[in-house]
Amino acid sequence: QVQLVESGGGLVQAGGSLRLSCAASGRTFSSYSMGWFRQAPGKEREFVAAISRSGGSTYYADSVKGRFTMSRDNAKNTVYLQMNSLKTEDTAVYSCAATRMVVPRASYEYDYWGQGTQVTVSS
Repeated sequence: QVQLVESGGGLVQAGGSLRLSCAASGRTFSSYSMGWFRQAPGKEREFVAAISRSGGSTYYADSVKGRFTMSRDNAKNTVYLQMNSLKTEDTAVYSCAATRMVVPRASYEYDYWGQGTQVTVSS
């Protein structure tokens, strides 16, 4: 069982930056690949980024590539999402998720989810 708690969301102007954190409980954090997803009002949940167990491999949605960076600190049981050059279309609830599979992009492949944190980008 893994419990995930996101933090770091908020209101930011377009062009600004935010860093999201996702803290995980348990002693087996390094056994899980981690992902970030987002869901805007009236839209389906979409993949944002994923990172391998060691942190050596990362994957991004085309819409955030070059602007967002995902990382993890296994000693702190935490993953991060650094978001730069934010756009109004990045506005959504961002959730982190954990899976024992090898860095999937599909949300149904993830077993554990946080409650989400709101990111609002104003123009």
